[in-house]
Amino acid sequence: MKTRRTFLGGMLFAGAATGLAGSLTLSQAPSVVPPPARKAPGVEPPDLPSPDKQMLEENNKDIHKKVERLYQLATELKTEVDKTDSTKVLSLNLVKKAEEIEKLAHDIKIRSKG
Repeated sequence: MKTRRTFLGGMLFAGAATGLAGSLTLSQAPSVVPPPARKAPGVEPPDLPSPDKQMLEENNKDIHKKVERLYQLATELKTEVDKTDSTKVLSLNLVKKAEEIEKLAHDIKIRSKG
């Protein structure tokens, strides 16, 4: 029993020493930082929209269109609810329109988060 404990203790010590030695050599490695790009004085690059900016603008336009559609559907739903007596009849059209509004609102939420 004593030999097993000594063996395991030695293995634990050797593993810890190896791990520490490996981490010390990795942390001492110098990191290479590229020099900053220098711009020529008086020469500015043209303002070209980046692909990310174009994508954000398109996403913004799409969100505006969907919000307009959401407003239109909500207005239609409100007028339809005002016309019907929901205590006696539950219109299938009301349920479908509410589901469409819910899907559209969820899509707008997802797109807004980016």
